[in-house]
Order: sequence, then C-alpha cells, then structure tokens
Amino acid sequence: MVTRDGFRSIRDDSMTDKFSEFSGPVVSSAHLAAGAMPALSEFEFGAIMVSHAFERWMVRCMAAAGVPDMSAVDVLVLHTVYHRGKAKRMADICLVLNIEDTHVVSYAVKKLARLKLVTSRKQGKEKFISTTEAGAQACRRYHEIREALLVRSVGTMGLDQAALSRIAAQMRVLSGHYDQAARAAASL
Repeated sequence: MVTRDGFRSIRDDSMTDKFSEFSGPVVSSAHLAAGAMPALSEFEFGAIMVSHAFERWMVRCMAAAGVPDMSAVDVLVLHTVYHRGKAKRMADICLVLNIEDTHVVSYAVKKLARLKLVTSRKQGKEKFISTTEAGAQACRRYHEIREALLVRSVGTMGLDQAALSRIAAQMRVLSGHYDQAARAAASL
C-alpha cells in the first residue's frame, strides 16, 4: 500500500495489538516528545539519523571516487564549488550550505586546495574559489558512484519523486524555524 505522501506503508495491522505499547512516536528523547508537538521530536530523530547516514555516505562515496580522508564538510564544499561550473565566493558557499562559522569553510577550502581539487583567485577584495580539473573529475566520479549505489537502491523503494521534493521543501522551511529559534535562544 502506498501512502498519500508516496511512500509504501510498512505497517502490519495484525501486529497492532501485540505492539500497542510501542505505538508512540519514534524519538531519541521522550522528555522532549512529551511536549505540545511530539511529531517534531519524531522529525528531529529522523533528521539526526539521516544526517549521520548522509555524512557517512558522502565521505565513503568520495573515498570510493578516489579522494580519501575528506570530511563531510569538505565534500559539501567541493560539490558546492563545482555546482554550475562557476567560481564561488567564500560567503556564498557559507550561505548556500547554511554554515555560520566561516572558519569551517575556510579550513575546507584550504584542505581542498592542498589536495589540488580547488584553486582560488582574488578579484578586488573578494576571493573566488573554482574546482580544478582534478576536483571536477572527483565530482563526476562521485556522481557515477552515487547513481550506481544510492540512486538505484532508493529507486527500488517506489518513492514518488514529487513527494520527496515536497518533503525536501518542508525541511528547508523547518530549517528557517530552527534558525529563528536559535537566534532567539542566543538572546536569552
């Protein structure tokens, strides 16, 4: 059975009575789920799981592409710089990746430059970062491996791509709420 969000249902109604004590939301912190919006805690736990799995995937995929010893941030920065083949300013990389601490991106750019995957040039007061041919090749190889190992596997789940896009859009909107709440918490 496919749910209205386009996902296959894995619920087995014959098991409902047997496991009714486990029917609450799946969360990592029950004390947070006990509030007014338990579904938000369920989302947060899912986000934690996806975040760690995604970071692990990026690092291992890039290693398989021939560039070992990169962090998840290094991989993200490389792909962001490669995006659309245009040089990027450090501030734009931080903005796109929603990274507040510019030192994190600066460190990644320096590491990528040492690996000869990116190069930088000054234009006025701005520093622009571009991928080298080696960096572009690493991104293309990552893409090939991603298609073969991840996209093909996820494709077998029968997910509705439009539903997945809607979830991604909702996640971006939620990130704005978390950013606003973080600003408010910082002023307490």
